[in-house]
Amino acid sequence: MSPLQLGLIVGGILLVVGVLVYNWWQERRVRRRIVATFGGAKAAAAKAPEAPAGGRVEPTLRTDGAAAGGAPGALPAGAAPAFRPAAGDESAPPFAVPMDVVPQPPADEAPAPAEPPTAIARGGGTPGSSLREPDPEIECVITLQPAKPVGVGSLAAGLHARMGKRLRWFGRTQPDAAWQALASDTRGEFVEVAACLLLADRNGAASRAQLDTFVRVIGELAPLLPAAMSVPDAGAETGRAEALDRLCADVDVQIGLTVVKQDAASIPGTKLRGIAEAAGFRLASGGRFELVQEDTGAVLYTLQNLRNEPFTVDTLRLSATNGVVLVLDVPRVADPARAFDQMKLAARRLAQTLGAELVDDNRRLLDDAALAAIRRQVEAAATALRECGIEPGSPRALALFGA
Repeated sequence: MSPLQLGLIVGGILLVVGVLVYNWWQERRVRRRIVATFGGAKAAAAKAPEAPAGGRVEPTLRTDGAAAGGAPGALPAGAAPAFRPAAGDESAPPFAVPMDVVPQPPADEAPAPAEPPTAIARGGGTPGSSLREPDPEIECVITLQPAKPVGVGSLAAGLHARMGKRLRWFGRTQPDAAWQALASDTRGEFVEVAACLLLADRNGAASRAQLDTFVRVIGELAPLLPAAMSVPDAGAETGRAEALDRLCADVDVQIGLTVVKQDAASIPGTKLRGIAEAAGFRLASGGRFELVQEDTGAVLYTLQNLRNEPFTVDTLRLSATNGVVLVLDVPRVADPARAFDQMKLAARRLAQTLGAELVDDNRRLLDDAALAAIRRQVEAAATALRECGIEPGSPRALALFGA
């Protein structure tokens, strides 16, 4: 055997040994990171008081104390959860989270039943701002702790996923750094990543199938990084979503003022468009005119066709209508009472210009007393939203009361 052959054999053996040693070192490094990340949560759970045996956990929304206690979406210590296939997909095998998780508590250690939620913790940004961090009060949050910092390229499959509800991604460049919203062109590397799925909007609550799919997608992404992941229980999150949807339905208010021509008279579309644009409205793609606040870009109120037909450039040019409705979407407007005052003046001017009347849904004339009563309803609706932890016009409100 020649010296060259001996050298190649020795080199191959050394390479194999080097790979084994490197893999062993990487495994130890990941385990140390997992212990450092989740050790505090397990210790805190061990000190928690025990609940009555056999207690059933009611779906509840997080409170200020829960939101502050650790990473968003973290679960107490206990038995690891298992995730079933999405509804209707009987062929898919049961899904087990492929990486380390913060597990679900056993049934005999479940917390005591909670009262149905009547509010969520205050927060969610201020009107006109952009929420730049996870909102665990209204989102299902899964956090990933990569073994080493990762860029957004490693998250591409998750960033472009479609779940049927709003999906946002955030990252931290350091464990104690502020969250940064992630997009496909975001630069830098991140030591912690959070995926956030909205639990409810005006299309309803996030379904169990949607939440199972969300967990499945993140679970398939985690081992590719690799990363430990903190996963909330999909069943509990489904309950939170339904409770949040009921809460929002109770405080969802829209106010309409109708301007109508009497005696079957009609308003030419070209005339209506000219008057609306002169008043500051602009025709939007949704088939309605919108009055937009210049400094924030927020829609204050809209002008819609009294008939069940959208406004378009063509329909306005070729047809007419017998009336329009000015609509104030209370949850989506900062300072709803002031916006109503502006809409009331616009409605009166529009009625005067068109030779029409300002009426309610039952075609009764709206006098000053009736308009004052409607304004009080707007103020009451805004107060109810704030008491529920939803500031009108805030990023949280825009998310919950959007399609």
